[in-house]
Amino acid sequence: MDPGYAVRMDAPTAEPETLARVRELVLTHGWNATAYQILNPGFRRWFSGSGDAVVGYVTCAGYRIVAGAPVCSRERLGDVVAEFEAATHERGLSSCYFAADRRLARRLERRGPLDRILLGAQPVWNPGGWEEILRHKASLRAQLNRARNKAVTAREWSVERASENPELQRCLEEWLETRGLPPLHFLVEPEILGRLYDRRVFVAEQGRVAEQGLVAEEGGTPVGFLVASPVPARNGWLIEQIIRGRAAVNGTAELLIDAAWRALAAEGAEYVTLGLSPLSRRSGVAPPRQHILLRGLLAWIRAHGRRFYDFEGLDCFKAKFVPERWDPIWAITSKRRLSLWTLYAVAEAFGKMSPLVLVPRALARAVSREIEWLRRR
Repeated sequence: MDPGYAVRMDAPTAEPETLARVRELVLTHGWNATAYQILNPGFRRWFSGSGDAVVGYVTCAGYRIVAGAPVCSRERLGDVVAEFEAATHERGLSSCYFAADRRLARRLERRGPLDRILLGAQPVWNPGGWEEILRHKASLRAQLNRARNKAVTAREWSVERASENPELQRCLEEWLETRGLPPLHFLVEPEILGRLYDRRVFVAEQGRVAEQGLVAEEGGTPVGFLVASPVPARNGWLIEQIIRGRAAVNGTAELLIDAAWRALAAEGAEYVTLGLSPLSRRSGVAPPRQHILLRGLLAWIRAHGRRFYDFEGLDCFKAKFVPERWDPIWAITSKRRLSLWTLYAVAEAFGKMSPLVLVPRALARAVSREIEWLRRR
């Protein structure tokens, strides 16, 4: 295989070999929180000439939109970026590293001034501190008790049981129906139950109703689940999905997090994150000065994007678990200037369609949901 050849994940003849190769590299060098996600459907992969690095990306609107950062050793990061950039330029494309963290940002800065945009912040914990957080957060204890009082329990399922499980798939479909946007992909790919591999799955189950009241029991009806993906080089985990089905009661998400963090802490994990909180300002890092059109677009999204995606609500949800820190997360382009066209390419990566099609569909979905809400009232 040509080392610089980009293999499409869903190519039937190449898929098993490619996935095995990517998985080995991720389990050896995966440091960015998004590293394991390049095993998800829809990605292309570029391998370094020496075969010791991989970059997961999608091609949209003249850009290679990279998932986080190259997966390689820390010492090789600069050389791998240079090699990838050269291969990208040879194909007449530009690159954008979406969900890049400080380590990649610092390495790219050494190569010269590059434009970037602050996407938000990523909360980080050591799961060993979970008990201490609970002792000081009565509101979290109350949420856990609400779920337990409704006979909801959370426990880990084996990958074999969880993989493509119809009950979990039902919960996922019910959750997707409540979203303000059509199903998105790239780093928020919903369909991962068929490619769990090294992931951990925790399931919330609600017990039966008996004459004496609600009874928590093993083997109840699944009402939600959590998927944790490994971040091997940090001895940690990304909480990739928290899914609540239609019947999930208040406190279900908190109960899933409680079960997952206790299990991970017991095994010595030192890092856990709930992933990017878009538009969050909690990292304390000042955003770089942007072109007036970019600033205007981001301000509009922050003010009006709630119709499609509750950025503020998600940020507050993550904050209530009292993170140890908030890491700044960037989108960094290989061009001297990050433009509206760069954001167009990113939007196409997530929507798997032109934003000119995605936005009208999202508007139609939002209007339909509001009409249904008014009808129910």
